[in-house]
Amino acid sequence: MAKTWRERLSLSAFADEQQEEYLRARRRRGFSRPLIFVVVVVASIFLLSLFFRVEEIRVQGNTHYTDEEIIRAIDIEEGDNLFFFDRFAAISRVFSKLPYIEEVTLKRALPNRITITVRESTALAYLILGDEEWTMDHHCKILGKAAEGETDLLVPIVNFDPGTLFIGERLTAASGEAAPVDYLEEILVQLEGRGLTQNIDRINFENPTSPEIVYNGRFTFVMGGYAQVDHKFAMLSGVLETLKEGDMGVVNLSDGRTARFSPN
Repeated sequence: MAKTWRERLSLSAFADEQQEEYLRARRRRGFSRPLIFVVVVVASIFLLSLFFRVEEIRVQGNTHYTDEEIIRAIDIEEGDNLFFFDRFAAISRVFSKLPYIEEVTLKRALPNRITITVRESTALAYLILGDEEWTMDHHCKILGKAAEGETDLLVPIVNFDPGTLFIGERLTAASGEAAPVDYLEEILVQLEGRGLTQNIDRINFENPTSPEIVYNGRFTFVMGGYAQVDHKFAMLSGVLETLKEGDMGVVNLSDGRTARFSPN
């Protein structure tokens, strides 16, 4: 049976009311979703700040610096939030404040512990500049002015003309050239690796293109140019094994092919 116009009007009004209710429900849901998200984020931040606070700080691998000096340089203390701690910024602060630090890692152990592991540079040589002595490691990183007695077991470097010295940064040459510093670094690495540092009287850079090494008060090694340094030291080690007690003179390694000994 066909519906009357009143029935059709009533059905249309009901449909309009249902659609309006549906739209209102959608608007309420659309409004509540970002609100719920904000509430969840705020609650998460609150819980993280509450449960991930540093309660234990461990330091290992340090000898030159105390635990307290390293912790202070990293700028962390008990009560700080472990979850939001910026490890990269902390590591940068360590290198700028503590020049003896060569490598540092920070490991977070949830919920409340952080372990700081460092590897420190070791002074191997010192640069003599007038009445000043500046220590450096085998990579020519300047560690600072030498303390009294600190240079007793280190390798002296004389007649090297440096640029401005910055503690914690690599040595530079006054000429601006990298080659003299690279050469010095390679010499230090070779001396250390071959166990020769204890017998070095000095490394003389008066001629930066052919430095000389005075060894044990008996020999002078003429190194020649910055090439085949590893091979030159291999030849040098062979020569030292053949020399007899009481021998003195010059070992010339400049051509990079032969080691010629000239006795005094």
